[in-house]
Amino acid sequence: MPLQESGEMYLETIFILSKEISNVRSIDICEYMGYSKPSVSRAVGLLKNGGYIIVDKDGYITLTSEGLEIAENIYERHNILTDILTYLGVDKQIASEDACRIEHVISNETFEALKSKHKDIKSK
Repeated sequence: MPLQESGEMYLETIFILSKEISNVRSIDICEYMGYSKPSVSRAVGLLKNGGYIIVDKDGYITLTSEGLEIAENIYERHNILTDILTYLGVDKQIASEDACRIEHVISNETFEALKSKHKDIKSK
């Protein structure tokens, strides 16, 4: 099942939260994203049914290998795009917000070219 942008955002959020706290729950996602409990509950159900996450009996959420791969990819895109935009002189907050939108629509080819340029920038 291909993911929509919102699904990618949820996976990225779960990934980020799992780096900060050991047990991620739906309420943590609500607080982080500023979304309502019903919205997050619906998204969690869709991600669970799609095989991207596992929700245990206590409500703790874990990314599956497929979910983790997508989350890491989106997270990497976000960070590299933010760095490049900041390097170009864009305010850090605006760069992060713009990267959040770009990360879901940029082609792999374009991202790989930017990623290569990012390595050049970082090595200077």
